[in-house]
Amino acid sequence: MESNPAIKTWTPATIVMMLLIIFGVGVGVYRMINGLGATTNLNDVYPWGFWLGLDVLGGVAMAAGGFIIACAVYLFNWKKYRPIVRPAILTAFLGYLMAVLALFLDIGHPFRLWHPSIMWQYHSVMWVVAMHVIFYTTTLGLEFSPMLFERLGWEKARRAVGKIMIGAVIFGVMLSTLHQSSLGAVFLIAPSKMSSLWWDTKLPFHFLVSAVAMGLSMVSFETALSQKFLHHKVDKEIYFGLARGVMIVLGFYLCLKLYQLFAVASPGMAFDGSVEGNMYLLEMLVGVILPLCILAVKKYRQNTRVIFSVNVLVIVGVLLNRMNVCLFSMESYNTWRGMSYSPSWKEFVVSLGVVSIGVFLYKMSAKHLPLFTH
Repeated sequence: MESNPAIKTWTPATIVMMLLIIFGVGVGVYRMINGLGATTNLNDVYPWGFWLGLDVLGGVAMAAGGFIIACAVYLFNWKKYRPIVRPAILTAFLGYLMAVLALFLDIGHPFRLWHPSIMWQYHSVMWVVAMHVIFYTTTLGLEFSPMLFERLGWEKARRAVGKIMIGAVIFGVMLSTLHQSSLGAVFLIAPSKMSSLWWDTKLPFHFLVSAVAMGLSMVSFETALSQKFLHHKVDKEIYFGLARGVMIVLGFYLCLKLYQLFAVASPGMAFDGSVEGNMYLLEMLVGVILPLCILAVKKYRQNTRVIFSVNVLVIVGVLLNRMNVCLFSMESYNTWRGMSYSPSWKEFVVSLGVVSIGVFLYKMSAKHLPLFTH
């Protein structure tokens, strides 16, 4: 199979990405040599910061589109979405790889990252999260492998994977569902620290539902970018179907958030002018209310440019949610203890480098692999 000549390897955007990757790798090496304290502004009160909130929690939520589209195509046989199943699986695979890379840099002893695979602590939710990452990343690698086998001409290997693909997708859907929710379960141990605007026993369910909305929006978002820059033409009905899915999921998510606001917290907490209240309102306005209002209008729901804007809003909104849960929900508690945190410039550089690696690998996959075959 020939590489796609329509996709140029070196463009101004690719050069910028390479520079960001180089700077990110440099800071990453500096972190490995000098430790977290010299690279980040983390402290004992804020042990989880920008990297965990954005790169890990946010990155895993972005990858949710992989199991959703794979389930739709391979299990429900929704043929309309077949043109985007491979890009969705690749996006999920790269998302998990980038999350693992960010986690490697974020933990105190990075070379012990593999310990959960042999040191089982099944009473620990952190161990559950770690095992889900290991198993689902492996499953995504299996789902991704037919593209590589086609490129290499290994037809027997491709057919062998094809025979077990249904089982792999079922296993992947189960793992991803558990993993998305278990990330929320991690924060159940901090009811006294987190604002009740976010903390609730149903937080794992909130994480799962918001990840589904993020996954659908991310698939639509990257499909639009692929169509514009990588010459991947898809039927507009795909965008319309994904938009309807986002609207339904966001409507359900809004009900969950309103129930928590009135039954667990109180409406006054959202309007008291505190950091938590302001961040909650920003998250809800950007990621839930505004997208729902737009998608409720049918003509907007069938306009690809409007859908693209809505996708951006949902992605930003869910990222805000993950940052709020990880950081801003504990602002009053930590301020009371006399501690504060703001990301260092090195944390931003590493995050930009990690994202750039993912985008660059996606582009190279589109050029050299049969990513857009139906």
